[in-house]
Amino acid sequence: MAIAKAERLMNLALCLLGTRRPLSKRELRESIEAYLEAGSDDSFNRMFERDKDDLRELGLVIETVENLDGEVGYLARRDSNRLPPITLDAEEAAALGLAAKVWQQARLAGAASGALQKLRAAGLPEDVDPYGSHGALEPHIPVHEAAFEPLMLACRDRRPVVFDYRKANAAQPGTRHVEPWALECWRGHWYLAGWDRDRGAERVFRLSRITGKVRARAGKYTAEVPDVVTVRETVAGWAGEITDRSALIRLRSGAGYPLRAKAVSVRELGDGWDELEIPYGHGLDALLVEFGPDVVVVEPAELRADVVDRLRAVAKG
Repeated sequence: MAIAKAERLMNLALCLLGTRRPLSKRELRESIEAYLEAGSDDSFNRMFERDKDDLRELGLVIETVENLDGEVGYLARRDSNRLPPITLDAEEAAALGLAAKVWQQARLAGAASGALQKLRAAGLPEDVDPYGSHGALEPHIPVHEAAFEPLMLACRDRRPVVFDYRKANAAQPGTRHVEPWALECWRGHWYLAGWDRDRGAERVFRLSRITGKVRARAGKYTAEVPDVVTVRETVAGWAGEITDRSALIRLRSGAGYPLRAKAVSVRELGDGWDELEIPYGHGLDALLVEFGPDVVVVEPAELRADVVDRLRAVAKG
């Protein structure tokens, strides 16, 4: 079956590359033996659409052209499917190999390997091994969330998505309609930055809090996609790494070492309590809740209210 499909894809690619004018579905069906053997028009149409998508996924640029009679035809122009000469020195090839090895344990391993194979076919030196050893450095980015791949594809193709998302202070997930911009890995967790249509503002979502499947939706984006650097700063800010103010908390002695590591100053209060000044950024309320009765927020009042709301939500289950 695999050989038959590979032969069918090869024949389709040769037909599309070898023609000087767009070929209709009817003409392609008459030119390729496997299509002639299709039992019905519906069977052929399904087979052809899958094959066309597979060729595009492999990198073949297939154009769809409509003639004066309204009939749709297909062709793959040679100038659109020809890579310019690629020259890579050993260091550049090593950098590409190192980047590809990042994904070898993730679901993008096949895409990374395929990209390097295309580069070798386009002129990557034969004596350079992109997967060869490059010292003790072994990069690895964990990708465990099922939402990663559909969101990665949605970011690439600029497709709106819908998914159920559970906020840290909510008992039940809510539905979000999002125009995805970019995915960022921050301190071992993946985040999606995008435009939340329901709230009319940019938002960042932690992938581990997405429940169920990510569903793609038709249509164009309604908001402008910002520069990638801006998106990365947004992710960092929503992850709590960018701060412009401080919070004052009381922490039980001998507890909360992650908070002590963040502290700008620490003062002993006695009776088993310390007072800490810590950077106040997005997500601090969720972090403080994790320490339960060992933490008391002194100021600002808004942070104290957020922590109380989260604790009440947890108490309600």
